[in-house]
Amino acid sequence: MKKINYSLSCLGNVINALVTRKKSDHIPFRDSKLTRLLKDSLSGKFRTSIIVNCSSDIGTEDETASSLKFADRAKKVKITLSDIEKAIRNVIDDKS
Repeated sequence: MKKINYSLSCLGNVINALVTRKKSDHIPFRDSKLTRLLKDSLSGKFRTSIIVNCSSDIGTEDETASSLKFADRAKKVKITLSDIEKAIRNVIDDKS
């Protein structure tokens, strides 16, 4: 359970970095196996959907609130193919 929570925390950090990033900001994809696996999906190479499970059970209101906050952050990630193309062009120009 500890590694799952760590991986989900790292995923939250990656999503937060993607939402608030500037051009030179580092995105911490290598912090966990989960974020490494999702790197291509989160960096805009593929269309990605996130499903959040919420419970109406009285004892899980903290987890439900946390899940909804995570989903709110995740929906703010907007990366288009043009962003990737610009990054590739910058790398090519730097190597020329």
